[in-house]
Amino acid sequence: MRVKNLTLRNFRNYREQSISFSPATNIICGNNANGKTNILEAIYIFGYGKSCRAKSDDEMIRFGCGSSWVTMEFESGGREFTAVMNLSGDGRKSFTVNNIPVKRLSRLMSYFHAVLFSPDDLTLVKGSPSARRRFMDAAICRLYPNYFSALSEYQKAASEKNILLKQLKKAGKKSDEYLSVWNEQLAASAERIMEYRRSFVSELAGFAAKIQKDISSEELKTAYEPSLKQDDKESILAFLEENQRREIEAASMRYGIQRDDISIFISDRDARLFASQGQQRTAALAFKIAEADYVFSKTEEYPVLLLDDILSELDIERRKYLWERILDKQVMITCTDTDIFENRRGAKLFTVNSGTVTVSGP
Repeated sequence: MRVKNLTLRNFRNYREQSISFSPATNIICGNNANGKTNILEAIYIFGYGKSCRAKSDDEMIRFGCGSSWVTMEFESGGREFTAVMNLSGDGRKSFTVNNIPVKRLSRLMSYFHAVLFSPDDLTLVKGSPSARRRFMDAAICRLYPNYFSALSEYQKAASEKNILLKQLKKAGKKSDEYLSVWNEQLAASAERIMEYRRSFVSELAGFAAKIQKDISSEELKTAYEPSLKQDDKESILAFLEENQRREIEAASMRYGIQRDDISIFISDRDARLFASQGQQRTAALAFKIAEADYVFSKTEEYPVLLLDDILSELDIERRKYLWERILDKQVMITCTDTDIFENRRGAKLFTVNSGTVTVSGP
């Protein structure tokens, strides 16, 4: 998997900019708020179909402009692709790959794979369960269209059920036939989602444990922690039906895969409660590298690595380990100072200044 060229037109603070990348290490340097992360964001979009930080698509359109385009040329599986994203000011977003419209997000994600590692990921261990669920969902969705469909169906049904629960609470009702309809849909989707999550975390745990051991000689244990004890459709449905009144009283869903988590133990201690900052960062680094290894194990191609100002957050030993792991991969690294690199031999260096990118290295 290699990104060859990226062209930005009216994207964020870029009026028009074309960038040709090295197939190895690319260092994107500049002061904050000059547009470094915008480059990673544009690449990320083609792997996930959405921004890694914008709440709405129109945030990505250059101020004062009515539309935006991003074009990315990349290689995958020995083939060359040209992907284009068009954003319009009326909220429409469209993609084409080799001039063919891509209507389904799951289809878009099958073409290109990237893994983003940002400072926010350093809170993956001690952060909220929702952060770990997003981590699971993002990793699984781009590889398995069926998971993406099941998750979308679950989220839609959950939204409708929550609306109904609020209405029932307000009306003082204890049950409703439509509640059972939503419960049945939720149970069917939950069964599929839990199966994928359990498999993913089990495989991820093996990759992450080895990485943690290599960096710190500590034992890292990771396991899927479902909120539901039931794992088949019939049992899940029965449980939801039994607890209808409790959810009506709460006026919201109290049970379901939206409360799942990942348990993380370092040297047999719950890392979410007892890990030091150094241990947290090592485990977070292990999870992100393990995510890339997981993608490789399924696709036989290593994803493009997007490291957003992360090296300055790691100590020398962790930087050294990460650097050794990425030497033969394509990686995009943003930073404010190249002095953090002990050795950047062979890397292509770009300087970003107010939405303009210049090559300032080999």
